[in-house]
Amino acid sequence: MPGGSLYGETRITQPLLMVRAGIAGNRLLLFSTTELEGLTVPNGVLTPGDWGEGFADRRHPHTYAHELFVLAPDLLRDLRLPVLLDAGLGKGFAPFGTDDPMTRPVERFPVNHHLSQILERAVALVALTRGPVRLEGSIFNGDEPVGPTSWPNLSRFGDSWSLRLTVRPAAGLEWQGSRAVVTSPEVRTGGGLDQSKWSTSLRWERAVSGHPLYAEAEWAWTGLGASGFVLHSVLAEASLTLGPHRPYLQFERSDRPEDERTADPFRVQRPIIENSILGITRWTILTAGYGLDLPGRLPLVIEPYAEGSVYDIASVGGGVFNPVVFYGGGGRKWSITGGVKLRWRFSGHRMGRYEAPAPGGGMEHGGGGS
Repeated sequence: MPGGSLYGETRITQPLLMVRAGIAGNRLLLFSTTELEGLTVPNGVLTPGDWGEGFADRRHPHTYAHELFVLAPDLLRDLRLPVLLDAGLGKGFAPFGTDDPMTRPVERFPVNHHLSQILERAVALVALTRGPVRLEGSIFNGDEPVGPTSWPNLSRFGDSWSLRLTVRPAAGLEWQGSRAVVTSPEVRTGGGLDQSKWSTSLRWERAVSGHPLYAEAEWAWTGLGASGFVLHSVLAEASLTLGPHRPYLQFERSDRPEDERTADPFRVQRPIIENSILGITRWTILTAGYGLDLPGRLPLVIEPYAEGSVYDIASVGGGVFNPVVFYGGGGRKWSITGGVKLRWRFSGHRMGRYEAPAPGGGMEHGGGGS
């Protein structure tokens, strides 16, 4: 941690209440996620390399109203056309990049969370689907939340946009490519650095010899205004379910901007201005973990888990920030996380995607936490 010290903590993270509901014969679909980390981890979660919304080396708590989104699927159903038209409005994820890490295997959030997802915005979405191809477009407000109680700055609604093309050529196989321009995310009133963003990923999820296998590889690119700062990210992860056993692995190499810290070494100055960027660090992280499902008679799954990460931190692109001095010593760093996940009637919703469920999939209530 900053200063080269060892540090540990015990926290309740990701307490979620997720509701997925169909209304009027599924002519309207509700996606709602309430996130209570503002109560359990108001100062964030210890996660070396994470950044965003004023935090560094801690993952910030999300807003209480993480998602509150209504989708009207297949508006052209009565015309019996080969194209599906969906439209939606609410607070949630812009159609960009990959799924939120909360619904992926690894407990630690990746460094690229703010490179690969655009979340907690007021979003208006339109999507066209024909066969295995889905094209989504949206407009939204660029400003990020500044705390768990934040709501989008509606005076800025429509100053940012995104597009995402998804192709599913075979069962369990998915490719997506995304483009977005986000206006002044770090300065709520506007006038800060804009972000130009690209993302692509390949995902595979199906059973092999009766054992569910998930694998994903992604690439993301973010340019910060006209300043010349560019952030790159590559990430690959996989998990295999063998009965109650679930080993998983993740490799990530992502860039992070280094901003001036406050007296609290885990917080940075807000609002962020261009001159405060002290450099860019590149985080290379290998994480391995193991979970064990302990199902009970109730629809409650108890999963003890443990995972460990090894870090290599390097300075790239110049700047005055020196990770060797800031974190102390040379060589690789490490972290270990252990805990218990609790899931009740949680079917593995892909948070960040708003579309009708597959035939027979239904909509259901869910919740989880760890």
